[in-house]
Amino acid sequence: MSSVLVVGYDPQAIPGVDGEALRAALDKELARFAEHGIDAAMALVVFDGSAESALVASLAERPWDVVVVGGGIRKAEPLLPLFERVVNLIRRHAPQAAIAFNTSGGDSVEAAQRWL
Repeated sequence: MSSVLVVGYDPQAIPGVDGEALRAALDKELARFAEHGIDAAMALVVFDGSAESALVASLAERPWDVVVVGGGIRKAEPLLPLFERVVNLIRRHAPQAAIAFNTSGGDSVEAAQRWL
């Protein structure tokens, strides 16, 4: 079974956003992976000192086939340093994994399938 790690920005850390509703949408996307026979997990990070250790722990869980980096990390210009850190941590700690990018929380399956 293929394995995918989805890396996203923790919705609880986004000011003015209904974090619970966004988290429910992300969980729905994880369920879609299962419907496609893909074993998936999610690593949610925030832009603080905990991001690196949290992501490294998730990357070390198992050998991932694909790591999908979410738009919440890539699209916000103030998060550019976090995005760079995420990509380099993936390269270092999951070198066998393809790196994919979604356009929203609702198309992570399709992003991963491009590389499976």
